[in-house]
Amino acid sequence: MTSGKANMITKRIDLYDYFKLDRHGVSGGYLNAYARTPSKEIKPKLRPAVLVFPGGGYEYISDREGEPIALAFLHYGYSAFVLNYSVHAPYPVPLNEAIMAMAYIRENAADYCLDSEKVASIGFSAGGHLAGLLATVTKDESKNLPIKSPVLPDAVILSYPVVTMGEYSHEGSRKVITDGGKIPYDKLSVEKRVKKNSVPAFIWHTIEDNCVSTENSLMLAAAYKRAGVPFSMMIFEKGCHGLSLCNAETADRTENDLLYYPAEKWLSLALDWLAVRGFSVTTI
Repeated sequence: MTSGKANMITKRIDLYDYFKLDRHGVSGGYLNAYARTPSKEIKPKLRPAVLVFPGGGYEYISDREGEPIALAFLHYGYSAFVLNYSVHAPYPVPLNEAIMAMAYIRENAADYCLDSEKVASIGFSAGGHLAGLLATVTKDESKNLPIKSPVLPDAVILSYPVVTMGEYSHEGSRKVITDGGKIPYDKLSVEKRVKKNSVPAFIWHTIEDNCVSTENSLMLAAAYKRAGVPFSMMIFEKGCHGLSLCNAETADRTENDLLYYPAEKWLSLALDWLAVRGFSVTTI
């Protein structure tokens, strides 16, 4: 659907249909696009983009970590895309869909007035694990897909991410993505996948997270440091798991434990970090 009244493009793309692939019974692979339509009153602008992976333990898609995140980035000049990836589906299904989503964005950058070389990804919880897989994806993992465009994002934001499949792993996410342990844990532990050519990362977490241990982010930061890959990390003292935007927009107002306003600064910090990396709106 395209809406002109709000001066914004909203569109839902079936990635399997777009790439002419058989679904083999999977439920996801739908990409929701949010982009401004060009104004006839001002010069055209080229925008950065962000690909959003909501969390949900690979068992459901958290709507609080989808559209609200897309609209927040839209407010700051980005175009945004939210991937509803397949749940209850082991590797490589969600990663294949993430690869297809990134390829779609780059292939159709002109239609959305995007800078195809300034596409970041952001993931939350299990979606952070998926974003981490995409940020460390290898050619072998994409070789069987009909993809021509580069699939590595240009930067990645990892929000209270599931990282490791070993000690400190989130058991529910691990069970699904490794197919109950049939896929080796090391293969899907993001901290073991980081290489010198991996994507620069902004990582944030809270100490009080009792669902996905902060150790996940600490291990990933250590891996980035060893590999010499640029990264920034913020660990907030207060805040439970699943904060999303960490404000009243994405919190149940009856649950005060979701309203830890200091952690709300993660968004402005991440935007500053992206700006330093060249993510900005430019006039063409």
